[in-house]
Amino acid sequence: MSQNELTVVLAHGAWADGSSWSKVISGLRSNGIKAVTVPLPLTSLADDVAALDRTLDRVEGPVVLAGHAYAGGVIGSTRDPKVKALVYIAALAPAEGETVADVFYRNAPHPQAPQLGPDAHGLIWLPEEAFAAAFAQNASAEEQAVLAAVQRPISPACITVPVGRPLWLDVPTWYLLAEQDHMIPADTQRHMAGRMKAQVSAHPVDHTPSVTAPGAVVDLILEATRAVRA
Repeated sequence: MSQNELTVVLAHGAWADGSSWSKVISGLRSNGIKAVTVPLPLTSLADDVAALDRTLDRVEGPVVLAGHAYAGGVIGSTRDPKVKALVYIAALAPAEGETVADVFYRNAPHPQAPQLGPDAHGLIWLPEEAFAAAFAQNASAEEQAVLAAVQRPISPACITVPVGRPLWLDVPTWYLLAEQDHMIPADTQRHMAGRMKAQVSAHPVDHTPSVTAPGAVVDLILEATRAVRA
C-alpha cells in the first residue's frame, strides 16, 4: 500500500460487528477508496481504543476515521496522528470528562427505545425485538434478523468511564444526523454535532444508516476524504 493512499477506517457500535459496514465498504470501493473495519471487543472503553489503535497501526498513510453510535466515544479517544478527519454516523461524542452514558441519556428516550440492563454475566444485550423497533426499523425483516443474529453485547465499562480530550477538538469533523433515530434522539445528536462544530448532514434515516441508507453514509465519508486530500 502506498504511504500516501488514504484509508477509511470504520468502527462499529454496540450490538453490531464489522458486517454492519458491508454496504458502505462496497460503496467506498466503487469510488476507489480502501476501507477496513475495527473489530471492537466492547469489553471496556480502554479495550476498544486499544483495538482501534491496533487497526490503525496496520494502516499506512492518512486515515478518515468513522464511527457509528457508541463508537463515537472510541474514535474520539485515539491519539494516532494518521487520523486526519472524523466522521460520526448517528454517533455519541462525549466531551472531556463526560461518559458515553452521559450523552446517551442526555434527553428523554424515544418511546420505541428498549429498556437496557446487564445480564447475569454483566453484559448488555439488545432485545431481539428492538432491532425492528429502534435499531434499524427501516431495514428489511431479513436484515433485522441478521443484525440480531450477529449482535455483540456491550459491557457497562464501555460507557461509564469519562473520556479524555476528544480528538474532535483537533481535526475536522463530519456528522450524519439520523432524524428518525429511535436509539439516540435527534436532539441529542444535534447538540453533540453543534459543540463539535461538525459539518452536519441530516437525513430522515434510522439509527443504522450504514445498513438502511448506505448511500448517505458513503457520500458523507467521501466528502471528508475529499477535504483531507485537498
